[in-house]
Amino acid sequence: QTHLVQSGGGLIQAGGSLTLACVSSRSINSIDSVAWYRQAPGSQRDLVARISGGGRTDYLDAVKGRFTISRDDAKNTVYLQMNSLKPEDTATYYCNLNRWSGATHWGQGTQVTVSS
Repeated sequence: QTHLVQSGGGLIQAGGSLTLACVSSRSINSIDSVAWYRQAPGSQRDLVARISGGGRTDYLDAVKGRFTISRDDAKNTVYLQMNSLKPEDTATYYCNLNRWSGATHWGQGTQVTVSS
């Protein structure tokens, strides 16, 4: 069983930066996809950023140029660097590991609150 443990997040003023980390209890393979999602109260869970198994990165339009997803497979860790944060970035952020086998795993969620 794979467990994803998230860290980072918290309360920050608009314009600030935060880094989220997600550590997997089992190895992340280069062909697995990793991603970050977010969900605001009363809203659906949206894809924020993803690195596919082939290395392609995709970003939600609203975060392009401000957020950067990265992965360190040797450390079984996925990161989300968030710069120039805005109040509308406020949400619970979830990391996701989508194995090439089809299995998918979620982190426990981390609250990010951006004050204006």
